[in-house]
Amino acid sequence: MIVKKGCFISIEGTEGVGKSTNVAFIRQFVADKGISLRLTREPGGTPLAEEIRELLLKPREEIVSDDAEILLVFAARAQHVDRVIKPALANGEWILSDRFTDATFAYQGAGRGISWDRIQQLEQYVLADLRPDLTILLDLPVEVGMARVMQRGAPDRFEQEKLAFFDKVRQGYHRRLRAEPDRFALIDATQSLDHVQQQIAQALTEKLGLV
Repeated sequence: MIVKKGCFISIEGTEGVGKSTNVAFIRQFVADKGISLRLTREPGGTPLAEEIRELLLKPREEIVSDDAEILLVFAARAQHVDRVIKPALANGEWILSDRFTDATFAYQGAGRGISWDRIQQLEQYVLADLRPDLTILLDLPVEVGMARVMQRGAPDRFEQEKLAFFDKVRQGYHRRLRAEPDRFALIDATQSLDHVQQQIAQALTEKLGLV
């Protein structure tokens, strides 16, 4: 298969929904169609953005202001977009990001209570018209996801939040889904891994035309 146009996929969800496992599946599924898929993540994706990620995730005694948090998120995103995503798409590459701007609307918007208008202003400033071609949203009750997270080791600064915070985050993701249903593929992550991946494969096939 000859690919002339780059494609941007993001994968989203609250903690413990199985993003890492399914990123590997998506990469192999796309590779089986003859397309190389570049993997990246947010916050992160470049050396500088990864340093900002460490600042954001590290548990600390000092309370991080909501404004400082979201500005750090967008600082990392600006570097990521400029140095990785835009060049890859311009080169006709396919790229998959573990989280993108929908996570900011969900975590900092719905979770922290930052105005969505403010996030949209930052989004427009940093991204202009750049959006994923497809966003795969893995959906799972937060209690189930957090139970998985607690089995992984010491939680990061976000994972230390209470369940009520992640309930808001999940609601934020669903608000994004309702606003842009054509871009999203909602995946029921309560099912077995095989069924989850069948849903993902169907979304990739139907929304991106992979055959």
